[in-house]
Amino acid sequence: LPLARIKKVMKSDEAVKMISTEAPMLLARACEIFIADLTSRAYTVAEESRRKMITKQDVMAATTQTDMFDFLLDI
Repeated sequence: LPLARIKKVMKSDEAVKMISTEAPMLLARACEIFIADLTSRAYTVAEESRRKMITKQDVMAATTQTDMFDFLLDI
């Protein structure tokens, strides 16, 4: 993920005054891990339907099947 974009998103919060050099890199890595986990779970849902392509419905099903992703249910 582009570090400049991550930094821009971080700075969009008025409460954030300064950002260390490591913070955007750490957040980028955390996002990559999150995306990989959600994608893996969505792919499992797709495989259960004997498909190899992930659809929006697979991602939605993966979020509803995993408590960790409950914060995404309203999106």
